Order: sequence, then structure tokens, then C-alpha cells
Amino acid sequence: MTNIEQDKLRDLPGWEINAPVPICMGGDYRALTFCCKPGFSLTFGFKCQRDDKLRELGIDPGEFVRIKEEFSEENEWESDYVCFNSISYCCMRRGGCPRRDVVLVERYPGIPLEDIMKIYFQKKKELSKKILESVNNQKGKDKVKELLELF
Repeated sequence: MTNIEQDKLRDLPGWEINAPVPICMGGDYRALTFCCKPGFSLTFGFKCQRDDKLRELGIDPGEFVRIKEEFSEENEWESDYVCFNSISYCCMRRGGCPRRDVVLVERYPGIPLEDIMKIYFQKKKELSKKILESVNNQKGKDKVKELLELF
């Protein structure tokens, strides 16, 4: 198993013990699941490492978008209310995001927010695995091999 520093991991509902911190905070490749859509300027763009991490793995930004948007369609995560029109681009924000959380409550009616967040992080974990499984070059596969064992 890969040796990840404890301060680079989170314990989240639905992704217990070993969820990565966001890429911009030094998280591993699994944290690409929490990254924004490529091609847009970001307020904290100077901290963003998404494009570097995609390059390191050999994932084309267009492929990254395709994976996230396909996942969004499969899970009915499209919404004009959240950033980039899809919950699949939403971040980790454990303290809550007014846009994300409103859309999640709408998508999962009658379920307590605590349980909805468990669903959210379980699905983000699934999306993370899909992103890492999309790596199709040997150099990138070597980088994600041990991370895929964490799923």
C-alpha cells in the first residue's frame, strides 16, 4: 500500500479514513475527483495543480471532462445551480457549500443532510476510481497502481 502522509488524508462520511485532501492542498491523484472543470479561470488558480496532475498521468483535459460529465449524467448530477453545471465538479468542502448542498438536498429528497453527504462522498470516491482507471499509459499506470488498491 502506498505511504501517504496522515495530514494529506481525511476521514469523510462515505469515504472513511483515507480520503485525499484536495489537489491544491497536496492531495494525491485520487483528489482529481474534487477538481473544477478545465478551461476556466479560478479565484485561487495560482494554487491549482489539476492540469499538472492530469499531465503527469497522461489524461487529456477533454477526457477528464468527458469522464466527469458522463458520471454526472449517470447519477443525475446535472444542475444549472452548481459550478460548471454538475455536482461532479464540486469540491470537498466539509463545512458545506450553499450551492452544492441545496442541489444535493433536491436530488435526494427526504434524506437527512448527514446521509446525503455520505452518498456524495461515496459517489466522489467512485468517480475518483473511474478517473484513475482511465489512465492508459504505463508511466501513469505506475503512478496510480497503489492508489487504486485503496478503493
